[in-house]
Amino acid sequence: MAWVLIVASLVVLWVASLCKIFYTSSSPSRNSFLTTGGAFQKRNVLLVVAHPDDESMFFSPTISYITSRGHNLHILCLSIGDADGKGNIRKEELYQACAILKVPLQQVKTLDHPELQDGFGRVWNHTLLAKIIEGEINSHGIDLIITFDRYGVSGHCNHRDVHYGVRKLLRDTPQGNIEAWELVSTNILRKYIGPVDIWFSILDAMQHSGEVMHCLLNEHPQKSFLAMAQHSSQWVWFRKLFVAFSSYTYANMLRRIECI
Repeated sequence: MAWVLIVASLVVLWVASLCKIFYTSSSPSRNSFLTTGGAFQKRNVLLVVAHPDDESMFFSPTISYITSRGHNLHILCLSIGDADGKGNIRKEELYQACAILKVPLQQVKTLDHPELQDGFGRVWNHTLLAKIIEGEINSHGIDLIITFDRYGVSGHCNHRDVHYGVRKLLRDTPQGNIEAWELVSTNILRKYIGPVDIWFSILDAMQHSGEVMHCLLNEHPQKSFLAMAQHSSQWVWFRKLFVAFSSYTYANMLRRIECI
């Protein structure tokens, strides 16, 4: 009997969390991320990821928020994910996923640099990363960067190197008019409780100034599944479970990167 009550409570909490997400999507947003307090001003945003499918598995709430509000989003993917010899396939899958996520394909760039190859244990040069990212900033008038934090959600070394590449850029070539934000890595319990984690994320955001941290709810969580399904070479059973139960499908916590 106790197990029945526990399961029923979890189901109710799961449904209530989804209702909160869908209610947010149908009501005027009060989130101040990307706003300056005055009239609407289009921002030029650069999302920097390590592999094709990072955008769908981890950043879809952020992508949905940015594109639905009319901002200009560019995606820079620093490798084609060729660890298993499927790089060319994965590159095309990325473009298909970005079409689902409403990111113009001419604003999606994928690199296949010999020094930036996918794989655990493959260390990426932070100076090289900073130089590449700086080039994208200058080419597209970028005024805001979003990337992984220093743990990189899954702890993948390539994710972490991307973070440090952005930090090196900010530290070595100060860009006074550029903001940088990182996707906050959560503990393993929060990572796999699906939409229920939105309550923890909202609470975290309330405890910090909007200048430091924002919680972005995924207004269209179904697009996360559709986008990730475009990565058919990666769409195996455990990734299907990940997308269903991962809190990153339903909400993103973004924290401002401060380089001192």
